[in-house]
Amino acid sequence: MRVGICGLGTVGSGLFNLFATNHDEIGRKTKDAPQLVQVGCRRDHPDCDLSSVDVTRDVFEVARNPGIDVLVELIGGTDTAKDLVLGAINHGKHIVTANKALIALHGDEVFAAAEKKGVSVRYEASIAGGIPVVKAIREGLAGNRIDWVAGMINGTTNFILTEMSRPGSNRSFDDVLKEAQDLGYAEADPTFDVEGIDAAHKLTILASIAFGIPLRFDAMYTEGISRITSDDILFAAELGYCIKHLGVARRSGRDVELRVHPTLIANDQMLAQVNGVMNSVMVGSDAAGATMYYGAGAGAGPTASAVMADIIDTVRGTQVPNLGFNDLSEPNFTPISSISSSYYLRLGVEDKAGVMANVSTVLSNHGVSIEALIQKDARVRDAQIVILTDEVVESKIDAAISELESLDAVTSSVSRIRVASL
Repeated sequence: MRVGICGLGTVGSGLFNLFATNHDEIGRKTKDAPQLVQVGCRRDHPDCDLSSVDVTRDVFEVARNPGIDVLVELIGGTDTAKDLVLGAINHGKHIVTANKALIALHGDEVFAAAEKKGVSVRYEASIAGGIPVVKAIREGLAGNRIDWVAGMINGTTNFILTEMSRPGSNRSFDDVLKEAQDLGYAEADPTFDVEGIDAAHKLTILASIAFGIPLRFDAMYTEGISRITSDDILFAAELGYCIKHLGVARRSGRDVELRVHPTLIANDQMLAQVNGVMNSVMVGSDAAGATMYYGAGAGAGPTASAVMADIIDTVRGTQVPNLGFNDLSEPNFTPISSISSSYYLRLGVEDKAGVMANVSTVLSNHGVSIEALIQKDARVRDAQIVILTDEVVESKIDAAISELESLDAVTSSVSRIRVASL
């Protein structure tokens, strides 16, 4: 197999150098080691010696090159990447990509084109960097019915929440975000990461593989972490929880829920121990039970490792359908208002008698039971009430929050965070 790389950024340069440094190891694991013969990039990378390969500034030249069998798309974005991939497929080339947005938003079209031309599209690196979670679900758990998938699949948000949660730090979201940008963990415009869009792209793909459903990014509920405060971190810890940015896909019969949002996770659960920029995915299945996959979710080395694994599978001729299923059935997507969860609620109130009784009455009237409560007296600001509820349908919490915010004694909007139940 002759390989062409399009894009020589962080992942592309990592893959280029992996071809050189692990050439013998790769050859040992394949009858014929894949050969890198062309690179399409706008500019050279200082860490790559390109003297042994053909270099073009036109990535579409790689797609048209009859001497290329596998095109590796690492340019990112969706518009140009989609045209590049579809063009390469039309020329009979297999595709390997790390582009989660491309797969989540245009995967159905890409896979249909690949099916028609009899080529494969592989995308292990699009979800969790060096963690082989696609192979685990599609191959290792192939004999299982998968009921749920959950995990932290964005390193930026996990880093920010980890740093905010360090004992004694009392750091704000904005402060830690600035550090993440300085360290290169967050982009200058961090919206895709901190507002959950990146994680939602990845979860869209995971759910499709796990449940055999079409790619439906538009059915995803997405909420970021920008409203999480140091107070929320401290109160969650007092209740025995940490806050993580969690993606959850769950099915029951034909009903499927897809959601990405901040979540309270009990400190004794395995996912609570995943810190820094690391990623982790848990899969709940009927025969194997709950299994967990952990590792680096981004970076040149880990992501290039996943890309290379897909190239090697292509060389070996491993035959798997593009999403792991022959037929994809449309489920009933559950709106966020219909899910059931326990909830963390935090509200500022006037420090006077009777306020807690009024709050309790509102919750009771909407069928919301209190499991735990923290009340902090005022010092230099309004008093704080923190409530952990029993499990209830979200629409009831929405109605209760709306009424609470209308009370004269409530001086702030109500912060609401869902509690994990895995």
